[in-house]
Amino acid sequence: MTDATAPGARTDAATTRPPPAVRRVLETSLYVDDLPRARAFYEAVLGLEVMFEDARLAALDGHGGTVVLLFRRGASAEGAEDGRGSIPGHDGRGALHFALAVDSEELDRWRAHLRAVGVVIESERSWARGGTSLYFRDPDRHLVELATPGVWPVY
Repeated sequence: MTDATAPGARTDAATTRPPPAVRRVLETSLYVDDLPRARAFYEAVLGLEVMFEDARLAALDGHGGTVVLLFRRGASAEGAEDGRGSIPGHDGRGALHFALAVDSEELDRWRAHLRAVGVVIESERSWARGGTSLYFRDPDRHLVELATPGVWPVY
């Protein structure tokens, strides 16, 4: 059997059965230089609530059953063990991107809110399916997107 995580793992669909279904993306991870600053940004600007926090991460309620994880850069590189199992090491560098779903009717309120809290909208894009995206940066230069329905065939 081939290790599916190994480089060069076989992906020949003709020799395998379809995988079990994936329901949705559960977590999105961002790696930040200043955890309290990042947490404060996501709480104040996006209204996300902290569900868990320790010295290495803050887990925020991304709504709709999703979680935004803010890891202090480098703090998760060694992994974690707590007697219930281990979490393999991971870390990231550079400006990452993620999108949050918002209602079309709320887009003007989002524009006004971002201006009121001093967040610069870097770009706005209209999509062929009718959706609109607003793009702005968090304090670590990650690209945050607020997207209305009509961006993708599934949204």
